[in-house]
Order: sequence, then C-alpha cells, then structure tokens
Amino acid sequence: MRLLLVEDDAMIGEAIRAGLRRDGFTVDWVHDGQTAEQVLKTDTFDLLLLDLGLPGKAGLAVLSDLRSRGDAVPVIILTARDAVSDRVQGLDAGADDYLVKPFDLNELAARIRALLRRKSGQPTPAIEHLGVILNPAAHTVARGGQDIALSPKEFALLQLLMERPGTIHSRARIEQRLYGWGEEIESNAVEVHVHGLRRKLGTDFILTVRGVGYRVRPS
Repeated sequence: MRLLLVEDDAMIGEAIRAGLRRDGFTVDWVHDGQTAEQVLKTDTFDLLLLDLGLPGKAGLAVLSDLRSRGDAVPVIILTARDAVSDRVQGLDAGADDYLVKPFDLNELAARIRALLRRKSGQPTPAIEHLGVILNPAAHTVARGGQDIALSPKEFALLQLLMERPGTIHSRARIEQRLYGWGEEIESNAVEVHVHGLRRKLGTDFILTVRGVGYRVRPS
C-alpha cells in the first residue's frame, strides 16, 4: 500500500516513515502543503497522512481543496492540536480519522489498515481466497494450515491482487503501488515477484492476462 506523508518536522517524519516501512507500507514524504497539493494532483496514493501546521499551505486548506476536487483518498490527520473543536473541524473538512501527537506507531498502522479495509470493502482483518489467508496486521500468509514466507514486495503484491480477485492490475499499476520515490525498479521486477509467488503458492493462483496484467484466479 502506497501512502503519502505530509509532515514538516524532520524527526517526526523520519520516525513515521521508518516505522510504517517496517510494517510493509510504501511511504512517500513531502514537507509542505504546496508540494503536497501538487503531488496529489499528479500521483496516486492509497492513503494520505496529513499534518495541519504546514509551511506554504495549511493542512486544512490542502484537505479542503482535495475534497473539492472530488478526490476520495482516505485521510488521517496527524497533529498536536488536541482540542475538540480542532477534531470536529478536521473531520468536517473531510478527514476520515484524526490522531493527536504524540501517538504510538502501532496504533497509527492499525488505523491505516482499518481505513484501507473499509475502502476495499473487506469486512475482516484477514483476506482469504481459494484457501490462501493473508493477514496484513500480522504480516503472515498461510495455505492449508502452513505458513508461507514471503518477501516484503511479494507480500505487498499478493495483498494488492487478493483485495479484489476479479481485478486485473497492469505492471505499471503494480509498480506504482509497490515502489516509492527514489526506489530503483528493475525492468522485470514485477515478473520476478510474480514468479516468486507462483513458486510458493502454486502456478494456478496468479493468472497472467496477456498484454494487460495479472490477477488472482477467480473462485
């Protein structure tokens, strides 16, 4: 899952990015509101983590403009402003959740997973399809009662494919979801990850739609 973090404090931003990357998220980070607005118009993210007290353009203004454009990306506000009026204002401006600093990174990760579940229409924490059980919180995959060890990128790709089994994902879309800014992408990286998953899950679980992309086998 690819996230955009908008945070001007270098120490806080680095801690959040490092912690979420350890949880398997792809995290891109900008430091001011104007840059965030530009990036949100040209790139696609699964979720936005937004500070309020930003240089250049305030977080609430970024959020209001985002919603006025009809962009429904889930937004979690991360701020030191803890007054009830601030929470109400942020949620009424279009935020999906509001977390006051300082916060525990495990709680933040849990809130992100909850919002992404809601976005994808997944009612339970674990995703199950054709006997494969993927648990984003525990970062585990099992089939037939046996745990399957995956690399972080294999896990992220499998989660993307299993969230909507009937959806075909192009290589470009997969690369966008799996890799953040500055990460080197080999020309055959997606094919390598797919090959690894097929070796571990069976050759019939992930299908190639020639000339289009990949999807998991329908039920």
